[in-house]
Amino acid sequence: MNQHKAATQPTIDLTACDREPIHIVGSVQPHGFLLALDARERTIVQASANAPAGARVGTRLEATFPELDALVRRYLDGDAIQDGATYLRTVTLGPDTARQAYEVAAHRVDDLVVLELEETDDASGDAGLDALTPRLRAFVERLHAARSVPDLCQLLAENIRHVTNFDRALVYRFDRDWHGTVLAEDGNGALPSYLDLRFPASDIPAQARELYRRNRLRIIPDAGYAPVPIHPARTPAGKPLDLSQSVLRSVSPVHVEYMRNMGTMASMSVSILVDGALWGLVSCHNHDPKRVPLQARNACDFLTQIFALQLSAKVRGEQAEQRLALGQVQAKLLAYMAEEESFVDGLLNHPDDVLGLVDASGAAVVTTDRCRLLGQTPPEREVRALYEWLSERGEAEDVFATDALSEMFPRAEGFTDRASGLLAISISKRFASYVLWFRPEVVRTVRWGGNPVKAARPDPEGGPDRLHPRKSFEIWKETVKGRSLSWSVPEVEAAKDLRASVLGIVLRRAEELAAMSEELQRSNKELEAFSYSVSHDLRAPFRHIVGYSNLLKTREGVNLSDKGRHYVETIIEAAFSAGTLVDNLLTFSQMGRHSLNKVNGELNALVEEVRRKVLRDVTPDRTVRWEIGPLGRVHADPVMLRLVIENLLSNAVKYTRGRPEAVIQVGRLPPQDGEAVFFVRDNGVGFDMAYVEKLFGVFQRLHRVEEFEGTGIGLANVRRIVERHGGRTWAEGEPGRGATFTFTLPLREEA
Repeated sequence: MNQHKAATQPTIDLTACDREPIHIVGSVQPHGFLLALDARERTIVQASANAPAGARVGTRLEATFPELDALVRRYLDGDAIQDGATYLRTVTLGPDTARQAYEVAAHRVDDLVVLELEETDDASGDAGLDALTPRLRAFVERLHAARSVPDLCQLLAENIRHVTNFDRALVYRFDRDWHGTVLAEDGNGALPSYLDLRFPASDIPAQARELYRRNRLRIIPDAGYAPVPIHPARTPAGKPLDLSQSVLRSVSPVHVEYMRNMGTMASMSVSILVDGALWGLVSCHNHDPKRVPLQARNACDFLTQIFALQLSAKVRGEQAEQRLALGQVQAKLLAYMAEEESFVDGLLNHPDDVLGLVDASGAAVVTTDRCRLLGQTPPEREVRALYEWLSERGEAEDVFATDALSEMFPRAEGFTDRASGLLAISISKRFASYVLWFRPEVVRTVRWGGNPVKAARPDPEGGPDRLHPRKSFEIWKETVKGRSLSWSVPEVEAAKDLRASVLGIVLRRAEELAAMSEELQRSNKELEAFSYSVSHDLRAPFRHIVGYSNLLKTREGVNLSDKGRHYVETIIEAAFSAGTLVDNLLTFSQMGRHSLNKVNGELNALVEEVRRKVLRDVTPDRTVRWEIGPLGRVHADPVMLRLVIENLLSNAVKYTRGRPEAVIQVGRLPPQDGEAVFFVRDNGVGFDMAYVEKLFGVFQRLHRVEEFEGTGIGLANVRRIVERHGGRTWAEGEPGRGATFTFTLPLREEA
């Protein structure tokens, strides 16, 4: 049976126990009595029904119990009143023929002082304390020698049972779901062993755990007791008396019945608090009713607090060692990432360190466009699905960790052998990008103290909120699947630290790129201004050269030899070419200076207009076949887009010059990543793909000027115009088999 499936089977509402107001039960156990006093007047305002006859509501304490009144005054005059019950001293009350010793404890509740007098056989209050001192010393010495947490727990169980003389003492630890597991046990054989058994969270409801945290010690000397009511039922403020810190507080009927079903008539529990949180309990049981003196109980509380300090120190020490080891791995990863252009490469090139950082068996680095896997991972499509799930969690936590992934992401049931545990960090503040670590399933058998599914049963006569606890505590085995080993605190912290480092590296790189971009923009503006100025200023000299050369040829031509006339014609031709080059350079420099004026329009109409213009320069002996498909509407600057189409169609016509039939295709491909894709294809001379990067450069040519005229700036204009629109350009070709030029434009709904 799987644990998380089993938890869905009960039909009764176990949260009724969580709602039971066990801190305001209005009654106490009968082995003592309770008095609630007005703190200012020390007047009795409430009393348990078994209080001595003189303890009447409305009387001043000093009139009936002057010795108690003196204790209360000293208690109230103390420099600091501790949170919880404070032992005052042992007093003897009653007539000479029936004197009874009581251990007196006090605590505050709002404006009241609550006195609890617990019956004891020791009138001095000090008997037994000297006998306990050597054991306390020995306990402290042995704590330092304990090697592990189970050893510490066993030592505590043995000493608590020795002090109390209960039949059985258990040390019980809570897990993250508040199920408890018995880590250590000491007993005399009168009660069955519960060592290594697990008990469901419903055995100790949430509000009971909160009371355990606030009030460290509780005792029930006789599970067969009859509760003693407190009169009146409400305080002068009109509220039930809060017994959270009470020593004598009566317990829930469900708990008393639970004890009887377990076969115990007396119990005592001491809370184990680590850094203020409830870590576990020391739970003592006895087959028969049993009273434990207050001094012995206080000794147990003292032992448990010392144990908690040593436990915290040992856990912290183990975590510190693990942090140190993981810190060394992290330092190496940081060095690797700093050496690479992309930090991702620093991770991918060192998979052992990436996995070792959190002791994972597999990892993945996932972004919107790439998924890279390391070690043993689910298939890429499943990692992609997991990435989408993490991204859809909204502003998800920066670090996500679970050892039961399939409980949160049901699709993970298909790959529990590789990813039952997941630890993920978000490595981008703008885009969904993650580093994921995986741990495989660890199938284990859990031994429960009774079937956890049958934790309680409803009372047909007591209404829906009255439950009876389960009766069976026979060992019930369960096979737990779909869980990995838990991620430790240092491992999660190491992942957080790596995330911070990655974000730091990315931020630093972004700042560097921003500075470079700013400098590049400034340089580009200066270069554009320079190009414009030079191009503009050179046009006039070249026009003069052409003009005066023509005059020299026509007016002075009679005096020129044939060789001189050839020289003049060469000058004219060179100056004309230079002038054309300057005009193209001027056009290129203006591309970045003019603002875009985007409108919606039909691309087919623009292509047809340009096609007719280009055909004017085609000689009549050429055959050109045009294949123009539906191009749809675009959102662009029509003037600049015309230059793109004109350059591409002119090139197609020019480079198919030697073909018996030139075939020029213009078409539109399916959209890609929010972009419209267009192409111009020809069957001309083509080009070698080894030089494809030169095509879109300024003044770059792949063919000799003697073969094909041109300045080599047309395709540079194409790329610049398309990029200003937010699109991309690329080309494909093969020598002798034509070329295809492709460009994209961003899609818009209105287009």
